[in-house]
Amino acid sequence: MPLLDIFFSMLMFFLFFAWLWVLFTIFADIFRSDDLSGWGKAGWTILVIIIPLLGVLIYLIARGNSMQQRSMQQAADAAKTQQEYIRQAAGTEGNSAADQISQLADLRDKGALTDEEFQAQKAKILASA
Repeated sequence: MPLLDIFFSMLMFFLFFAWLWVLFTIFADIFRSDDLSGWGKAGWTILVIIIPLLGVLIYLIARGNSMQQRSMQQAADAAKTQQEYIRQAAGTEGNSAADQISQLADLRDKGALTDEEFQAQKAKILASA
């Protein structure tokens, strides 16, 4: 097998998987898109399946910019969700020791807690922090 045949086979192998990646990306974008109706999604899907190369090119020309915006919005939403989860798991949403002691001080000032109860709860909070 000549060397050029090996390179050509490798190129075809790469192009095949690149083509599959483009198709999967476009199908994911079609079904992720909120601004398309069900008929619009069906139409784009049929176009991409029936006339693959032309359908993909038309889709990228017609909706390429909004495709990028949806992808960026999805990444931003995922990052926001991750940050919220990290804050919730770490317990930094108003549950810090200083916040708890401040709440206890407010209760003591309102007369709901005695000074001894305040000191006991404060010591417990500081011991667990």
